[in-house]
Amino acid sequence: MAVRAAVVVTGTEVLTGRVQDANGPWLAERLRELGVDVGRTVVVGDRRDDLAAALRFLLADHDLVLTTGGLGPTADDLTAEVVAEVQGRAVHLDEQLEARIHGIVAALNARRGWSPPTEVTAAAVRKQALVPEEAVVLAPVGTAPGLVVTDAAGGAPPVVVLPGPPSELRPMWSEAVTTAPVRAVLDRAEELRQAEIRAYGPPEAELAGHLARHEQVHGSLAEAGLEVTTCVRDGELEIVTRYRPEAQAAYDLLAASLRDGLGAAVFAEGGRRVDDVVAEALLARGETIATAESCTAGLLAGRIADRPGSSAYLIGGFVTYANEAKTAEVGVPTELLDAVGAVSPEVAEAMAEGARRRLGTTYGVGITGVAGPGGGTPEKPVGLVHVAVAHPDGVLHRRLNLGGDRAVIRRRTVVAALHLVREALQRG
Repeated sequence: MAVRAAVVVTGTEVLTGRVQDANGPWLAERLRELGVDVGRTVVVGDRRDDLAAALRFLLADHDLVLTTGGLGPTADDLTAEVVAEVQGRAVHLDEQLEARIHGIVAALNARRGWSPPTEVTAAAVRKQALVPEEAVVLAPVGTAPGLVVTDAAGGAPPVVVLPGPPSELRPMWSEAVTTAPVRAVLDRAEELRQAEIRAYGPPEAELAGHLARHEQVHGSLAEAGLEVTTCVRDGELEIVTRYRPEAQAAYDLLAASLRDGLGAAVFAEGGRRVDDVVAEALLARGETIATAESCTAGLLAGRIADRPGSSAYLIGGFVTYANEAKTAEVGVPTELLDAVGAVSPEVAEAMAEGARRRLGTTYGVGITGVAGPGGGTPEKPVGLVHVAVAHPDGVLHRRLNLGGDRAVIRRRTVVAALHLVREALQRG
């Protein structure tokens, strides 16, 4: 029987969307690597009754429950206390832990030049050093310790209590999985594989047709042990399949069908992104790239630079929002701008050529468009974007007609530009 875990993400700031949860997906992937399937991720606010109810519900049908957040020194940090209550454990003051946290807080205050009242610091430290009886304490990375809390009656699964900041949670995870209660759960887990195929261009409906035809020939995917999920993100189609080792042959058949059906639209597998495909090709050839961006205002250059080692191929970029900047920075002729307007294939191509020429790179990318919400016309509506890639043998151009708000249009433009660079690299 598969080992299943659940994650409880705490915090009203996460529940209301002020902070985006980064811990749930990260923990789900770490657990999957250990053979544990995540059945549910639940977000609850900083309310005692809601957290207790979520824990009791999840403990009833999972083998392991993890919580993130709610371990700070303020009154709304309730996780350790509520987990102790649900697991039937009294809390006590761990004096050694109190001394350790006090040292961490004192060093932190000294670095930042803070001088809080002694009684305030003492109360905050004391709160974080209250731990459930029999709990395994995970050494604090920040000021909050983690906990592994078992059920006093011995009937419920253990609860792993982790801090909310990812910079504290992630280093602590390696210690959590070595504790005896968690190890006892993980030792029952079996390998859970995950494979990913990415395609650019075809709609999700086309993929549905390929999957249906595959099942007509080879039988049900679910009965073969394959859990297939699909997602369209900024024009890219992600096909993720999870399966146990005994279903490897069934997955190999599916992957072959998808490669055959989607053809050249498939651009990456095994977790690689278009960023990786472009970077690896540039590095392999010793080639370079420069950008000139109008409506994306540097987002493309920023995304290229996000990948470590990008200085080997990203030479630089220009943000040329105004027409005057297009002329001054990358040499777009004023007469061209007057004749066709900034949002045009000709100007995108001139920007790409100008960036390439000014910085002496192999490739240049030009982007110009109407990101909205205003500024559109019947001839050039919001969402119209022109992307061009200049290379040694010419220029590739793509006209985009994008929907969504300003942020979506800009983000999807960056993805489209990377794929046009990929196309130029393939042709080269």
